[in-house]
Amino acid sequence: MATAADAGNARTSVWLSARPAAPGRRRSGGEGAFGLDRERITGATVRLLDTEGLARFSMRRLAADLGVTAMSLYWYVDTKHDLLELALDRALGELPLPTGGPADTAREGWSGRLRLLACGYRRLLAEHPWVAPLAAAYPNIGPHARAFDAALQRLLDATGLADSGRTGAHLAVWQFLHGCGGTARRVPDGDFGLALDVLIAGIEAKAVAEPAP
Repeated sequence: MATAADAGNARTSVWLSARPAAPGRRRSGGEGAFGLDRERITGATVRLLDTEGLARFSMRRLAADLGVTAMSLYWYVDTKHDLLELALDRALGELPLPTGGPADTAREGWSGRLRLLACGYRRLLAEHPWVAPLAAAYPNIGPHARAFDAALQRLLDATGLADSGRTGAHLAVWQFLHGCGGTARRVPDGDFGLALDVLIAGIEAKAVAEPAP
């Protein structure tokens, strides 16, 4: 994540590091001092971001909540940004994803599943206002983010769009979710629903005009 404080400093995503699932610089397996592990620290980060917001988050404040020193956290993550990436993916893991199986297709169709996905993502952003800015700033390539994108791809595969159309629809849905779904300027529920109707109608019209071979 590039910020005013570290603009110009390149960093590697925690998900691209050599040890994405292992606590950095830990001396041994199992839980460390004070019963810490990366899962507990990530969960505490999510709770702190929910209660105090992204602007007030710091490793010192997190350490105080956990009853440890700030330096002890760096046995488990290399930087604050790594921890924020982990928290972002943890929050995305709360989002129910459509399976896209035959039963779902028969009951709701791709448009119904897309509505559920979009509304669920909107609720997630409302419950965790810090998710939207982090999703825009970070690569957002953790396991739950990839599962979300895979679910969206399955929905778009079911639309009947040609390959180029699916690429455009994917971008349109993504921009819609972070525009109308985001919390920076949150639109009323009715306007969100209407905008979602227009988006789905546009995808349907494109599928009819340019169907997949």
